[in-house]
Amino acid sequence: VQLVESGGGLVQPGGSLRLSCAASGFTFGTYRMSWYRQASGKERELVAGISSVSGSTDYADSVKDRFTISRDNAKNTVYLQMNSLKPEDTAVYYCKASRWNPSRREYWGQGTQVTVSS
Repeated sequence: VQLVESGGGLVQPGGSLRLSCAASGFTFGTYRMSWYRQASGKERELVAGISSVSGSTDYADSVKDRFTISRDNAKNTVYLQMNSLKPEDTAVYYCKASRWNPSRREYWGQGTQVTVSS
């Protein structure tokens, strides 16, 4: 199983980035996909999630109307479009795959750094 994030980097406040997470080694379309982030000295927090079947999405209040999560099941890839970035969005961003049936499974990527600074 592999989850490989990419697309992080340094961006100025107000800028945009698109993160990608390429998955392999499991049945991508049956897993809920999520993005988490962890800032230095803080706990990891959920940023956004997208369900496996309906594609319904959910977001942390802090990123609503700025970030958009999407998935392409044909490419086994989940994306996070981040607009209007703020310095407080600076963190390592992680991709997670989850399922509960028929058995609980959870996989994490290695993370990609996003730094928002002028």
